[in-house]
Amino acid sequence: MKNRMSEYFSYRLGVLLFMLAFIMLLVPGHLAAATSSSAIEQKAEQAYRLVKKDYGQFNHDKKQWPKRKNWIRLIKRFTSINQSYPHSRRADDALFLAASLYSSLYNYSGWDADLQRANDLYGKVVSDYRESRLADDSLYHMGLNAGKLGHQEQARAYFRQVIQDFPQGDMLSKAKARLILAPAPKKNPPASCISGGTGVYRPASPRQKGKLKGKARVDNIRYWSSPTYTRVVIDLDHEVSYSRGVLKHEKQRDRIKSVYLDLHNSFISGKSRTIDINDGILKKVKLAQFNKQTVRTVINLDSVDDYKIFDLSNPPRIVIDVIGNRAKERLAKSHTELKGAQKAGGKDTGAAGQLSLAQQLGLGIGKIVIDPGHGGKDPGAVGPHRVMEKDIVLDIALRLKKELKKQMDCQVMMTRDHDCFIPLEERTVIANTKKADLFVSIHANASRNRKAHGIETYFLNLATDKEAMELAALENATSTKKISDLQLILNDLMRNSKISESSRLARAVQDSLVKRLKSKYRDVKNLGVKQAPFYVLIGAQMPSILVETSFLSHQKEEKRLNSAAYRQKVAEGISAGIKVYIEQVKMARLRR
Repeated sequence: MKNRMSEYFSYRLGVLLFMLAFIMLLVPGHLAAATSSSAIEQKAEQAYRLVKKDYGQFNHDKKQWPKRKNWIRLIKRFTSINQSYPHSRRADDALFLAASLYSSLYNYSGWDADLQRANDLYGKVVSDYRESRLADDSLYHMGLNAGKLGHQEQARAYFRQVIQDFPQGDMLSKAKARLILAPAPKKNPPASCISGGTGVYRPASPRQKGKLKGKARVDNIRYWSSPTYTRVVIDLDHEVSYSRGVLKHEKQRDRIKSVYLDLHNSFISGKSRTIDINDGILKKVKLAQFNKQTVRTVINLDSVDDYKIFDLSNPPRIVIDVIGNRAKERLAKSHTELKGAQKAGGKDTGAAGQLSLAQQLGLGIGKIVIDPGHGGKDPGAVGPHRVMEKDIVLDIALRLKKELKKQMDCQVMMTRDHDCFIPLEERTVIANTKKADLFVSIHANASRNRKAHGIETYFLNLATDKEAMELAALENATSTKKISDLQLILNDLMRNSKISESSRLARAVQDSLVKRLKSKYRDVKNLGVKQAPFYVLIGAQMPSILVETSFLSHQKEEKRLNSAAYRQKVAEGISAGIKVYIEQVKMARLRR
């Protein structure tokens, strides 16, 4: 019995010892896992607090704000915490603050890309950390940013999602308020980016497309009018040859009654039609199928001093510029007003007996139009590090507008004030119809030669070298052959252009821009003032120039253009040049 009891207790003791040994093996693993998790949280917390401290100092030190790299450095540190410790308690906080920094950077840079990057990070908070207290905040800020970008319907969708997905969140009331305040999407883009003018559109029917395959189709007729100038544009689906002619008045043979264009091997959809304009320059435009091979466009004139016709490509279109007799009347009136102001010796001349800005130029320079090149679907030149011309030049133009208003207290308009596409022919139209006194188009250069760098300023004229031809082809979105063809008719196009004044404006801007930049960047190369047939300058009724600020294709200059400090210097240099030009013209007129 004793032996059995002894064996039983020995067996139970062995089982107990085995279980204890097994438990002892398991416990260190759990302890190690718990210790490891705690260590990760501790590291994440330490890293987060360190960056958060620097973030607080950055917010209070405005001297750091002009340098983009200071913003990006903080953003990268926050995103690094999220990437290194994606399951820590600070992962969502770090991501949210990185997004917030991009949103704040937009307020300083004005670059749409910064807002988009912010929304990408906010979106990651929502998708990866759905239970986070910051998920609804992120959605709300995505709505705010979408609104700033002009995407009103998307903004409303984000606000609705906050209400639907986070009914208990602290952003609920704010989202509801924004949903009420956020405007419904507009049918038309903002005024500075309206594309198309007034016109008609009649697409071809499928039957016509098949029947008339191989012929050019007239897609659209657009026009813009003012008391002194009207531009008509005929849009086509591919290029055509055309001939022109004039019809004289029966009684007054020296007056042109109408101008007509015959578009060869082309057709229109639907029936013949007439567009009534009646702006004092044009009466109407008639469009008809003249015969099986020809579409005739007849432009009935009213009071006309001159007209010009030229064609553009990519997409193909024909442009007709008509200048009214009132333009001469306005010019004569402005000269009379100037002489009167000079004789008055003080009326409306400002402090110290100086002429006001409008009188200084003799033609009423109270209005300057700035044209940031490219935009929207057209990025322009793209640098080695994907910096886009459309973003750079928009930022420079916005800074230039501030400088001009601050330095000269004049009216400044922009062809676009955000990222949108405007055809080249419409940019000049804006300046002409708004009766601008100066037109300045801002661009960033590019070359197949990666070593090419420097600054150059252009005015409209025949190209004098191969590089100017290539640049004009690049900016015009066409071929060098097309530029060569354009030069054959350019003398006629430029008959009324302000070539002399444009050349003087270009010189003043180029000299001031180089001087301003060299004060900080000693290796800035002065490529001088040049001439080329840029489409964006054709038809301008005022002194007009195109400024190539630096080369995006050059790594060093791309880096500079990507710097807010450099762009500010560029804006200041252009503004100073315009001011010098105004003084030169004032002195020239006073000596008469």
